[in-house]
Amino acid sequence: MNQKEKKIVAIVAFFGVTFGIVPAANAMHIMEGYLPPKFCILWGVICMPFLVAGYFSIKRTLSKNRKSITILAMAGAFIFVLSSLKIPSVTGSCSHMTGTGLGAILFGPTAVSILGIIVLVFQATLLAHGGLTTLGANTFSMAIAGPILSYGIYKLCQRLKVNKHVGIFLAASFGDIFTYCVTSVELGLAYPSANGGVASSVVKFLAVFAPTQLPLAIIEGILTVVIIIGLETYAKSELTVLEFLKGSDN
Repeated sequence: MNQKEKKIVAIVAFFGVTFGIVPAANAMHIMEGYLPPKFCILWGVICMPFLVAGYFSIKRTLSKNRKSITILAMAGAFIFVLSSLKIPSVTGSCSHMTGTGLGAILFGPTAVSILGIIVLVFQATLLAHGGLTTLGANTFSMAIAGPILSYGIYKLCQRLKVNKHVGIFLAASFGDIFTYCVTSVELGLAYPSANGGVASSVVKFLAVFAPTQLPLAIIEGILTVVIIIGLETYAKSELTVLEFLKGSDN
């Protein structure tokens, strides 16, 4: 590895050591066996076109410059570390950051679907975090829906000439929150309320997650900005190849 790559690895290692050791807790990922089989199949089928598009997106990126794999791996590690942090909530549930906003901003939302599903498989098999039967639902909420919103907000902020780092903060934060909104919808569809139906059930799930997730979304936005600033300092050439530094910085 050259000097720049070593510095990038050091940044990732720092976050891994700082945040990677956490007490055991039930994760916010939908756990193994929690969804009825028809919903497991449905969400898995919905994810397929996004995963195919993500594969080709990553293939195109790496064909342009193989060195981009370093930044891609770092984005995947960032997702793994942040989404493994399980923060107990006062409501009795647990929440965690997603880390997907960074990858969506740098590589586009479809590429993150591949990074996200790899992370989710490792977490389900090695950490009992989430599940294999619920892999489709967890992939759609964390690795597809959230990144799409993050990317959309980032591009919108660019068009509106919003300060770049403010745009990154907003993109990562709202992408995090949206992930939990989609997860609540997934749970609400599977377990509608006896009285208010799906809508009532979704609201109840959102109420459980919100107290912990809102501050975590802010923290994720800040961390994403910090990582971007570090990459702008130590990996400027790689970011230029990815066209992240193309044009004027706000």
